[in-house]
Amino acid sequence: MDKSQNNEQVIELKNRFNQFIETLEAIEPEHTDLQDIDRLIMLLDELEEQMDNSKK
Repeated sequence: MDKSQNNEQVIELKNRFNQFIETLEAIEPEHTDLQDIDRLIMLLDELEEQMDNSKK
């Protein structure tokens, strides 16, 4: 993997992480259900997978 591809992946990871943070901040705890939590966990799993792939 060349340096430009790696930079693109890092930028994409940062964008996805920022989306995750925005989603997390927008959630109102008293109105959160299991589907919301499952969606957040799924987003974290995707981020983790992307991070692992970028290390290779």
